[in-house]
Amino acid sequence: MTQSVVVQVGQCGNQIGCCFWDLALREHAAVNKKGIYDEAISSFFRNVDTRVVGDGGTISKGKICSLKARAVLIDMEEGVVNEILQGPLRDVFDSKQLITDISGSGNNWAVGHKVFGSLYQEKILEKLRKSAEHCDCLQCFFIIHSMGGGTGSGLGTFLLKVLEDEFPEVYRFVTSIYPSGEDDVITSPYNSILAMKELNEHADCVLPIDNQSLFDIISKIDLMVNSGKLGAAIKPKSLVTSSTGVFKNRQEKPFDAMNNIVANLLLNLTSSARFEGSLNMDLNEISMNLVPFPQLHYLVSSLTPLYTLADVNIPPRRLIFITIYKLKGWRKAVSQKPCHLYQHLYRNITNWMPQKACLWKIYLD
Repeated sequence: MTQSVVVQVGQCGNQIGCCFWDLALREHAAVNKKGIYDEAISSFFRNVDTRVVGDGGTISKGKICSLKARAVLIDMEEGVVNEILQGPLRDVFDSKQLITDISGSGNNWAVGHKVFGSLYQEKILEKLRKSAEHCDCLQCFFIIHSMGGGTGSGLGTFLLKVLEDEFPEVYRFVTSIYPSGEDDVITSPYNSILAMKELNEHADCVLPIDNQSLFDIISKIDLMVNSGKLGAAIKPKSLVTSSTGVFKNRQEKPFDAMNNIVANLLLNLTSSARFEGSLNMDLNEISMNLVPFPQLHYLVSSLTPLYTLADVNIPPRRLIFITIYKLKGWRKAVSQKPCHLYQHLYRNITNWMPQKACLWKIYLD
């Protein structure tokens, strides 16, 4: 099975990445009851014998000794990275795979891209090469960053150019968090536009997510919970907004629910690459099937259901209902409504399943 390296850039990227690793560990723990280091875990984790000094302690088979995330953490401020290193997941990250500064990028794309990019290029390359050397079959660099901040937009997109030059054959999958229209950072629109140019040129596939859509999803979930529409069978802790786990010992922050939605989205997206079975597929097959032209590589994601598989007593839903729910505007992770696409889907569904066409007609109306 192939391996992927996650590169977390900036405050937003590291916060989402931390939530992702927490969910991934809990998911593998639920599936792998015997504690054996298998191919599913090896896709995103290394098994390290901490008794061996240096890089010689990697174990390819047998019992799990100490799992280390295949991750590189980059931030030009120390706050978030220090919080991660002092939290419950501190042993999951390799302290040698961190790059931090103290000044920050000042919400300026040019500072992150031009100043810190040139300053830390060799150091970033060293960390990336080391992560690649620990992989038997490196397939993907998974970048998580924001588009509104200086480090995320500037250094995050600079990293793409470095990866393209150094690892031209390795797939570059980018998760970009876009600012909302009411963002309090006045430079965020400029940062986003400048970063978009780099994404167009150097990314293989981009999963755009905007903060306003995340806020709409949270508001809708809260409304459904308060009104009782979710029912008593669904546990509150299994909702995609639940932050139980990695940050359970501190007071919940307003953005925790938004980060958990993105982390759940990425967990589901990578599950086909992390587990064997008939649905197993590599991450590069996503763009192979969905990207018609090289620069038309922006994917629209949607969430359904809004809870995890912890609710095993909930009956499964039919494919037609899942498809309808996924096309609902407030479930999308990016604000858009391609009405012409809906009409095209409706015509195809009418020809394919005439008995279900009425459901689509009700939804479109």
